[in-house]
Amino acid sequence: RQRRRNADEEEAEEESSKEKKNIKNERTKTLKLEDEKEKDVKKKRKKHVKNEEDDANPGKTKQKDCQDSKDNQAVGVLGSLTPEELEKLKEAVDERKKLITTLKGKPWPMKKKLVILRESQEFVEKYEGALGKGKGRKLYAYKVMMMKKWMKFQRDLENFKTACIPWQMKIKEIESHFGSSVASYFIFLRWMYGINMILFGLTFGLVMVPEALMGKPYGSMPRKTVPREEEASAMNFAVLWDFGGYAKYSVLFYGYYNNQRAIGWLKFRMPLSYFLVGVGTVAYSYMVVIRTMARNANEEGGGDDTSFNFSWKTFTSWDYLIGNPETADKKFACITTSFKEAIVEEQESRKDDNIHLTRFLRLLANFLVLCCLAGSGYLIYFVVRRSQKFALEGLENYGWWERNEVNMVMSLLGMFCPMLFDVISTLENYHPHIALQWQLGRIFALFLGNLYTFIIALMDAIQLKRAEEEIVKKNMTIWQANLYNGTVPDNSTALPITVHPGDVPRGPCWETMVRQVLGKSGSTEFSLNLIPSYSEFDVSGNVLGLIFNQGMIWMGAFYAPCLPALNLLRLHVSMYLQCWAVMCCNVPQERVFKASGSSNFYVAMLLVILFLSTLPAIYTIVSIPPSFDCGPFSGKNRMLDVIQETLETDFPVWFGKVFSYASNPGLVLPFLLLLVLAIYYLQSTSKTYKRVNMELKKKLQTGYMGR
Repeated sequence: RQRRRNADEEEAEEESSKEKKNIKNERTKTLKLEDEKEKDVKKKRKKHVKNEEDDANPGKTKQKDCQDSKDNQAVGVLGSLTPEELEKLKEAVDERKKLITTLKGKPWPMKKKLVILRESQEFVEKYEGALGKGKGRKLYAYKVMMMKKWMKFQRDLENFKTACIPWQMKIKEIESHFGSSVASYFIFLRWMYGINMILFGLTFGLVMVPEALMGKPYGSMPRKTVPREEEASAMNFAVLWDFGGYAKYSVLFYGYYNNQRAIGWLKFRMPLSYFLVGVGTVAYSYMVVIRTMARNANEEGGGDDTSFNFSWKTFTSWDYLIGNPETADKKFACITTSFKEAIVEEQESRKDDNIHLTRFLRLLANFLVLCCLAGSGYLIYFVVRRSQKFALEGLENYGWWERNEVNMVMSLLGMFCPMLFDVISTLENYHPHIALQWQLGRIFALFLGNLYTFIIALMDAIQLKRAEEEIVKKNMTIWQANLYNGTVPDNSTALPITVHPGDVPRGPCWETMVRQVLGKSGSTEFSLNLIPSYSEFDVSGNVLGLIFNQGMIWMGAFYAPCLPALNLLRLHVSMYLQCWAVMCCNVPQERVFKASGSSNFYVAMLLVILFLSTLPAIYTIVSIPPSFDCGPFSGKNRMLDVIQETLETDFPVWFGKVFSYASNPGLVLPFLLLLVLAIYYLQSTSKTYKRVNMELKKKLQTGYMGR
């Protein structure tokens, strides 16, 4: 009985506990249902708002839904984790990030890398933004989002900078088909285009525009007016092509500018600005060329980079991020060309020839080249002297060839002598890179000899123009005496007001003559270089043509502010035309070689031609008196006197004394000597550092090989 009673009591207690549990479950169910109803109402409201926004922006709905679902899943998972588990999850996210950054260096198959990369990226995107503690979770997610957007912005900015580089894709396409030696020419052309852009900005903004806006207009004085006898043919194309007619009497040339000290309501110092811009363009050119040489020398470095060359090219040349078929074809052509370059380098390093025969052939080749150089120099001198004879007798009495004989002979020598040097260079059997440098040096000597022969003859022409100028001065005195009824006034430069500027006699203006001669030679050479050829691309001839054309620009820019603008147009047309001609007309070279150090060699030759081309301009500025009736320096003994005049009138007396002391040769010469010693010291230390780096690199390579 007692057992039955105890069993009945236990059953009653179990039933009561079950009833209590059922009541609690029903209460919790009702609470959950109420919460779910409230959540459903909130969700419906949010969905209604989102639907209205999605109707306005239908393209963003799918991305938002996916992101919200991922965030909700991540928040739901993280809400059930303890703080220790959250710390472990943070460590896992950091490990996945490190794995993503170091995945390229893992020795795994590409399929495994791609799978792990996708999994790691999905894991990081899922849990990175939702990690945090309490209220800091949203802030952390915001920081992560902003960091990703900043990284994307930086990546897009770098892509934009690369896309903004002019003609980058054209040059890459040429490099993939013709090798780096041909591409180095187009890179050099683009660099020179940038230099001429700066020179054009200086001359156009500080010389041509102020004279056009604030100077005296056309027809106000003789130097700004076409003479009566030239008005009939002033607009003919042949005259304008030779920079005559209205082009000669415009802001494009030196003779148009007035010697008035200040012009316009701004009191703009035109002669001072003209002189400082001419000096500033040369100083800027020196700075850019030397800086580029130093940067190229630092980038080249030193040492032997041919260790395991073919293995590196075989296993590391392809870019697995390429997704465009056209880009893949270009990359394939580039890799093929690089293998050809490496094969040529390896063949040249293992070549073993008869040294005595090679030396004899090289001596014979140099002798033939010297004969060609001497003959071309004599021919240039003979033609220039003959042209002076034609000029004294009157060019209108001769035909087209006699008027353009100097320009045509110089251009034809520039065309055919490099071809002859190329034929002679086959006797020497040099490495292609060394052969290119010898070819450039010989063409450089040819152009330099022709240029200085031309300059010497041009100096003789300047002396003849100055003698003619003295005769013109006497004739003007007689002409003025006739205007004043046979009485010569005390002030022989005063002209009657009633005389038209086109009827006034004027001097020859040797500065404009110099510019016209240089411009005609440059335009003739440009027209001959535009002719495409169905053969290999002549790197040496085109590079030297660019360099000497730029030398002519530096030499004549002081006498014609329009020269940088004309050269800018020439380079622009040449880039597009030669890119088309290379891809359509030229064939790849038989021996493709790597253009290592070629760009710095080009810049070194450009520095030499810059120095040699500025010497005649500096000589004329310092030594030769300017013309008496044309140009901003007319009426002065030397062009350099404009600096002294400015110091005396626009600066205090003490500043002029300081400048005179600073320009004293007793101070300038020791300063130059100190600069030379400093340059020698820095060059010797740089050679020492380079030698130490070479030794360290060899030790590292031998240590790696030992392992």
